[in-house]
Amino acid sequence: MAGRVLIVDDDPELCATLESAFERAGFSVALALDGRQCLDAVAQDCPDVIVLDIGMPIMDGFQVLHHLRESPASRLVPVVMLTGREEEGTKLEGWMAGTDRYLSKPCEVSTVVSTVRELLREEPSA
Repeated sequence: MAGRVLIVDDDPELCATLESAFERAGFSVALALDGRQCLDAVAQDCPDVIVLDIGMPIMDGFQVLHHLRESPASRLVPVVMLTGREEEGTKLEGWMAGTDRYLSKPCEVSTVVSTVRELLREEPSA
């Protein structure tokens, strides 16, 4: 298994697309549709990497990232922010909050998978 990925996004269609791509690439995948579900999932079974949207109900991606970085159990888990918000200030806020990578939507699914592989230092499967 290539690793465990938690996808956090309030768009069920995007979640399904990413889930399928990561499973084809050999990853184990969990899904969360909002920030609270993300934190609950991390508390139950901390993933190897998190793909996190910014604009979500209940708790936005910045709030989630703050909680992740404050917790000893998840502070070192790599986070890829995948969002439609491209403003320079938003990107800067993401970097300052502790994201490891920032990808703007729309984004090729293969780019998301490659970014996660890079973060986990895995070689692509043949």
